[in-house]
Amino acid sequence: MEIGEGRLQQAALDLLAGSDIQFRREHRSDIAYVKNHHIALVFLPAADIPTFVGEGNVDLGITGLDQILEHEATSPASEDTGAEQVLDLAFGSCKLEVQVLESGPCKEPKDLIGRNICTSFVGLTEKFFAALEEQEQEQGEGKANGTISAGKQLKTKIKYLSGSVEVACALGVADGIVDLVESGDTMRANGLKAIHTVEESKAVLIKSKHPTDPKLVTKVASRIRGVIAAQQFVLCQYNIARHLLPTATKITPGKRAPTVTQLDEVDWVAVSSMVEKKKIATVMDELASCGATDILVLNIGNSR
Repeated sequence: MEIGEGRLQQAALDLLAGSDIQFRREHRSDIAYVKNHHIALVFLPAADIPTFVGEGNVDLGITGLDQILEHEATSPASEDTGAEQVLDLAFGSCKLEVQVLESGPCKEPKDLIGRNICTSFVGLTEKFFAALEEQEQEQGEGKANGTISAGKQLKTKIKYLSGSVEVACALGVADGIVDLVESGDTMRANGLKAIHTVEESKAVLIKSKHPTDPKLVTKVASRIRGVIAAQQFVLCQYNIARHLLPTATKITPGKRAPTVTQLDEVDWVAVSSMVEKKKIATVMDELASCGATDILVLNIGNSR
């Protein structure tokens, strides 16, 4: 199993810890062996993971969707190669944006046609500007398919940078860049603004099309799915008069259905229901308003 290095790594390690995947990584080592499963963890740059998983050298990987799309743009999947997405891991959200200087002359992507663009995502950037150039020139079939017509060169000059892409405009190397934006702080600090979203990204779990141990892959994916559910939900418990139960259960329908238990008091029941963590404050207000009492919220350690 491969773990991407960089901004996603700590959140990925937290998922593994919650899934009871126990390991110790030695200093400067890129491989760690799991103590309680027949699994080896490999720590690699996030950009390399779609290649290793897609070629079947590794069964599972955690990386960004941006890296998968970039890999597919340069090395399209076949029947036997290419990674399959298993899970959205609910962290690492960002956008791949076309960016220009705030005070510069370029206001929209078409203004960058024929100019210099710096990026770490050459495949996606070439695909985007190929489609843009076809739209502008109204050639071929009149449709933008994201590819350069045979014998036709891309007018826009795409330059690869492995890092610090955001300074390229200020240094005069580029008229625009295509780079990931998370909070936007780095973009604004370098006097840039976003003028178009090329792709949206997030952390994902991917697997090989031909894993060496499909049962183990399924088990690991199931555990990670349970940890994600536990992070996103809390357990809400409360007491309510039975005649108010239909109103209360509309507020707390649960993932499948709420659990209702008869109390040792006539016409009163206890209700347990999973509620999205981000909505729990509002849910508690609504429950109290409809007559619920003894409202408790409990964290969920894990879920299946």
